[in-house]
Amino acid sequence: MKTSSKRTVFGVAVAGWGIALMILMAQAQFGPAQSAPAAGKTAEEVYKNIQVLKGVPADQVIPAMQFISASLGVECEHCHVERAFEKDDKKQKQTARQMIRMMFAINKDNFDGHREVTCYSCHHGAADPTGTPLVAGEEAKTEPQEPMKAGTENNEAIPPASRVIDRYIQALGGAEALEKISSRVEKGTLSGFGDRQFPIEIFAKAPDKRHSVMHMPNGDSITDYDGRVGWLGFSHGPPHEMTGPELYGARMDAEFHFALRLNQDFTQLRVVRQEEIGDEGAYLVAGLNPEQPPVRMYFSQQTGLLLRLVRYVETPLGRNPTQIDYADYREADGVKVPFRWTLARPGGRFTIQVDQIQQNVPIDDAKFAMPSAPPAPAPKPTSP
Repeated sequence: MKTSSKRTVFGVAVAGWGIALMILMAQAQFGPAQSAPAAGKTAEEVYKNIQVLKGVPADQVIPAMQFISASLGVECEHCHVERAFEKDDKKQKQTARQMIRMMFAINKDNFDGHREVTCYSCHHGAADPTGTPLVAGEEAKTEPQEPMKAGTENNEAIPPASRVIDRYIQALGGAEALEKISSRVEKGTLSGFGDRQFPIEIFAKAPDKRHSVMHMPNGDSITDYDGRVGWLGFSHGPPHEMTGPELYGARMDAEFHFALRLNQDFTQLRVVRQEEIGDEGAYLVAGLNPEQPPVRMYFSQQTGLLLRLVRYVETPLGRNPTQIDYADYREADGVKVPFRWTLARPGGRFTIQVDQIQQNVPIDDAKFAMPSAPPAPAPKPTSP
């Protein structure tokens, strides 16, 4: 696979709620012991020639590889032999293993085993880390803002998270209006990856079902979550069932009444500080759950609407971020809906622009069901 095609595959993976299509590609190249990383399996039970990530859950291997790719600004073939990821022919792969061991040792010896140092700490998107400080640019960098407590002053009082969320619900049309909407069908265009554009349809049904299909020249790319199981794949191939971090993102995307569920979905909601998103002031609200990375939500100070959501996938090496920006809010059947959203990750970004929307239309639950894998071909008869 050439670099340009890998970038396209990575972009399509982003369109499918994260990393799952990249997993499908990697399974063909890493030489997995089975068709998909099963829940409860370790890396060495699923993939060939695992050395430094032994004991790590299998569904964290590809996110870890993504973290390395983003931290160093490289593609898979920087370390791996194309179509034979398990081979050790490249020196860069040996170096990567040494660097991972060094990172683990630094954190163990200096930070009580907590992951404070990662690949990105030194590389910052470059394969060769820079050891010399950069000269000053035209504008000096501002100091990072310190977290603020609710009710403190910084031009205006910082409201508690409950007030920010209540205002968000009201800005969308109010709880009563939101609860009256039970399904949504959206049609539009996905654009990104250069000048590429693809038609896309999204079917959503309360409380937590979502089906998206991107129409591509070589077939449809489908992503689904039925309230319990997530899967994706191409219309002409077997489905891939989501596990671990990819399932976490799919579940959040499928939350139909997201605004109304915030207090139930997070054990704690906390206003962190004020920030600027474009030319709008925003309150940064952190959604916290035990043993999960925080979810960062940015609500407009002017309109109360959600402008940006940032979530993270935890990997053995660091966190992979996904940022979703919401815009072009329009009223439909008494509630406001974002007609445009942009999803960005370290490896690429794309934008979905909705052209048509229908709400409270019947959607059969069968649309969200994972299809059965096609039966294996019958063995060819042997000559007598």
